[in-house]
Amino acid sequence: MKKLRFLLLPVSILVYSQEVDTLKVKELPKETELPKVQTYTLKDGSVRTYPKPKLLDFVTKLPRNFINTNKDFVAKDHAYYLGGAVAATLILLPFDQKLIDNSRELAEQWGMDKDNNYHKVGGVFKIPKDVGSALYLIGNGSTLVLLGIGFGTYGLIKNDYRAQATASGLMESLILSGVFTQTLKRITGRESPFIAEEYGHKGGAWNPFPSFSAFSKNTSNYDAMPSGHLTTFMAGITVIADNYPDAKWIKPVGYTLAGALCFQMMQSKVHWASDYPLALLMGYFIGKTISKSRYTSSEGTIGKTKYSLNFTASRQWEYNMVGVKLSF
Repeated sequence: MKKLRFLLLPVSILVYSQEVDTLKVKELPKETELPKVQTYTLKDGSVRTYPKPKLLDFVTKLPRNFINTNKDFVAKDHAYYLGGAVAATLILLPFDQKLIDNSRELAEQWGMDKDNNYHKVGGVFKIPKDVGSALYLIGNGSTLVLLGIGFGTYGLIKNDYRAQATASGLMESLILSGVFTQTLKRITGRESPFIAEEYGHKGGAWNPFPSFSAFSKNTSNYDAMPSGHLTTFMAGITVIADNYPDAKWIKPVGYTLAGALCFQMMQSKVHWASDYPLALLMGYFIGKTISKSRYTSSEGTIGKTKYSLNFTASRQWEYNMVGVKLSF
């Protein structure tokens, strides 16, 4: 049983991972031309088979994975998770303003700037000026692009199909995350905290189904729910972790960074706490669907994980905190 706990203000994540180690990687003999595959044998005895990735897999697989992700959301055995995310959102809504205020107070004690500040290199690349800005940047799409380039380069140099598949999956997760989050943002039309503060709207106003022109002209007035940064980052981490279950450090590091990103977006008044549950759920399902579309697996312990979702409350550093515990 592996446990993931995250608190939405301040956010802290404890992860206990018991993933499997890769024992051997082998490429089938050259006589096996159709299809050309590489196999990876895991410690639990399961075997993963990766076909040779195609350059445009991140485009050609997108429609089917979009459909399959939607099916996963409403699948009978997943209804509990979707219901839990919706329930968590509803529970957090009344506390949103208080959590934002508390996060800003705590950030001030730690000497963190409210704004996200960057230097631009070549007019394109952003270099963060402080830790908070660096944390906010990890949810930016450029982070997944750089990771994708890294995995892709390694995969081509080493002729490693799994690395190539991971690179392709990261690119697809970036696109699919945008599709899901932009759709919901344009449905909910929720104000970002810093905009709500300007207008004196405690907890932020909701303006469902804003027009395309209104959304494009005043995006921050409508795009808080759900968090695109968190969805994108969660999807990317899930793609990497699912392709490399033998690397035990990926989930602890990735989920801790996700927690830090949550806190940074709250203390900088970009997102409310209730913007997170659906973002986490979407990111996880998007990442899982994408990674599983790129390999086949024999019987093993992988893929048979059970989940449970519980709400938590605690008091740390003189602040009341609420959160969700996901055990798997």
